Amino acid sequence: MKIVRMETFLVPPRWLFLRIETDDGIVGWGEPVVEGRAHTVAAAVDELSDHLLGADPLRIEDHWQTLSKGGFYRGGPVLSSAVAGIDQALWDIAGKARGVPVHELFGGPVRDRVQMYAWIAGDEPDQAAEQAHARRQQGFTAVKMNATAAVGALPTAAELDGVVERVGVVNDALGGPGGTAVDFHGRLSPAAARSLCRELEPLRPMFVEEPVVPELSFELPRICSSTTIPIATGERLYSRWDFREVLASGIAVAQPDLSHAGGISECRRIAAAAETYGVTVAPHCPLGPIALAACLQLDLSVPNALVQESSLGIHYNVDGDLLDYLVDPAPFALQDGHIERLTAPGLGVDIDEAAVRRAAERGHRWRNPVWRGPDGALREW
Repeated sequence: MKIVRMETFLVPPRWLFLRIETDDGIVGWGEPVVEGRAHTVAAAVDELSDHLLGADPLRIEDHWQTLSKGGFYRGGPVLSSAVAGIDQALWDIAGKARGVPVHELFGGPVRDRVQMYAWIAGDEPDQAAEQAHARRQQGFTAVKMNATAAVGALPTAAELDGVVERVGVVNDALGGPGGTAVDFHGRLSPAAARSLCRELEPLRPMFVEEPVVPELSFELPRICSSTTIPIATGERLYSRWDFREVLASGIAVAQPDLSHAGGISECRRIAAAAETYGVTVAPHCPLGPIALAACLQLDLSVPNALVQESSLGIHYNVDGDLLDYLVDPAPFALQDGHIERLTAPGLGVDIDEAAVRRAAERGHRWRNPVWRGPDGALREW
């Protein structure tokens, strides 16, 4: 079996899909994208295709090593994301060629279903309660919310009190604490992150995500040791080497993104490394159906998976949503807050190629907001 064609599709709302076709007609799908840099990643996939066209798609590990390390300059979000989407598509082909879901190729499932969580904005108390109720009606038992909007490195007491109030109303909407994750999004200084974690402790969040930006990961030991709240991070880390010191810092949850951190192959290695530190894994996934399917295959095959993010209804999803590119959305149906084990071959979902091609005619040029404070200075988004 040989790879004969590779195509990328820029599809709304902000995604990049990859289609890899073999000479015997098997098609694998992947999702290689950096949000806001989709065109750049598409160019990287095109460059990497020089190695793959005409090659055996089942030599997945050899391809991963060559694509990641064969060039003198390596790593970083763009290259790692391009490799990630290719890796997803190759595993999709491998499963389809053997007639089994990808997790069966890793020794079979270690669980029968995966708990899911959805995103809510949470910028205002009324809005937070309303959105949490809506997610509960959709079948979710857990949500993730923003801690803050655009704030300075040292938020005011009123801003901190507002975060506590909003998390409290979301807890109430979900029927109690434990199902609310709070995303700091790297917007706070280390000192402010420690302070806000202390304020949130009585509300017992499921975890606090990305308390500081990755450049300040050396501060994680102090943050982790200063609070009883589980700390999660990893969406902007792209390899097991990026995670090495972070896993030893005291975090409770590693959050590799399977469309950024080298795909299924590398994220399985990250999960195994996390297990040696007693760290759980909750793959980051504010993306499309292919990325989510890849995450679920990982969740089903690693013992330390905790919970899985879904982008269904996330505010980024304008002109397109999670289920729009599926022939049948049933594999993603929620039951008691969980998705049941995917059983179809490959990644376990059937992509509607006609819908993808129609959407790619519209394309997108999504860019993340650029925030500035009252003084005009840049603030973390």
